[in-house]
Amino acid sequence: MEYVTRIVIIGGGPGGYEAALVAASLGAEVTVVDCDGLGGASVLTDCVPSKTLIATAEVMTTFDSSYEELGIIVEDDTPHVDRPARVVGVDLGKVNRRVKRLALAQSHDITASVTRAGGRVMRGRGRLEPGQAPDGSRKVTVTAADGTSEGLIADAVLIATGAHPREIPDALPDGERILNWTQVYDLDELPEELIVVGSGVTGAEFAGAYQALGSRVTLVSSRDRVLPGEDPDAAAVLEDVFRRRGMNVMSRSRAQSAKRVGDRVEVTLADGRMISGTHCLMAVGSIPNTEGIGLEAAGVKLTDSGHIWTDKVSRTSAQGVYAAGDCTGVFALASVAAMQGRIAMYHFLGDAVTPLNLKTVSANVFTDPEIATVGYSQADVDSGRIDARVVKLPLLRNPRAKMQGIRDGFVKLFCRPGTGIVVGGVVVSPRASELIHPISIAVDNNLTVEQIANAFTVYPSLSGSIAEVARQLHTRKAASE
Repeated sequence: MEYVTRIVIIGGGPGGYEAALVAASLGAEVTVVDCDGLGGASVLTDCVPSKTLIATAEVMTTFDSSYEELGIIVEDDTPHVDRPARVVGVDLGKVNRRVKRLALAQSHDITASVTRAGGRVMRGRGRLEPGQAPDGSRKVTVTAADGTSEGLIADAVLIATGAHPREIPDALPDGERILNWTQVYDLDELPEELIVVGSGVTGAEFAGAYQALGSRVTLVSSRDRVLPGEDPDAAAVLEDVFRRRGMNVMSRSRAQSAKRVGDRVEVTLADGRMISGTHCLMAVGSIPNTEGIGLEAAGVKLTDSGHIWTDKVSRTSAQGVYAAGDCTGVFALASVAAMQGRIAMYHFLGDAVTPLNLKTVSANVFTDPEIATVGYSQADVDSGRIDARVVKLPLLRNPRAKMQGIRDGFVKLFCRPGTGIVVGGVVVSPRASELIHPISIAVDNNLTVEQIANAFTVYPSLSGSIAEVARQLHTRKAASE
């Protein structure tokens, strides 16, 4: 009788379900243990819902900022005032019902894909038991909602348990006025005055989205600028756009507490100042879901932040135990989680595998404009970690951008001075998430600026700016030789 390799995956997010699909395709017996629904936070409470909400906000922004310049006339009975009222509005209850409906549909589709591939899905919480059997196998105990439990024997275990919103003790969410990012989709009415605490990716995305939907937004940032971890030129453009659209951006302002006072929320800052709004969204980072599932007792090493240590093929410090996704703290991106999960299965099941290379990862901030990045960054160049030439071209010079009324944004490329090989790039633009792909291909395949410059682009198009930046870098390289 032929032996079948047994794989148990704890967590059904991108790292877990993508690993399950790979393992099943390679003939393994796969069980995915999940307590909320396949897709995890990415599909149910994070990436899919937030980007669906942002899609509505994007339409609102495009309409509000461009219709007059493009010559579009909207007739309505809005009384004339110094500043015309908005001629479009939003039904947030309807938007959020659509958001949750799409998230559930995506989760069901993922479950169907895993079961169709031959995987088994178990609803419950998984716990890795200590020790290994003489044959190297491990045991996972699954506890269902009704308290019943079942033991699973696995030749390999993948931990893909994700993360949850970090909380400030004096600003605990109540799900009504003080919210974390998983709770905003229960709102039926648009917050009149929204305070967003935290100016990282999540905070910036929600602040921009709710500003576009019609809320008066105050963004509280403890750092000198919004998006402190992103390209500084890109962050400066976004902060300027936020302020120009009426957002109150408070830099170097650390929130200390948030409390409800009737139908309002008061946020107290560390310097004693107090700001008031109708709602408050806490976006102050995340905590890995690594407690209470038996990891350390099973020999899995955790970092000081509670994340699981992994190598570049997703192995943990415990034999036969792999990890993927936000619980590893590598990159909080669904694409990276999925790649980690796939790599883990390819490695354990003996298929060809390429170790994870973070310098080829493309990422996007879904603000308006979007900020997309890949490869080495401006910080890498400025710190001397890599020697590279840099050229930045504003979109204002792009003919398609002029036609569409796009004023903000740029394309920036980094290339090696000797060879002209493209090592990184930044795009700040509407749909930057789409425009970054040719730069990602260049970085992944060691293409040169000459090759990028010589490839045809459509005229007029925003992608023409990528070729133009490459031409400028190639010209400067040739001039220096």
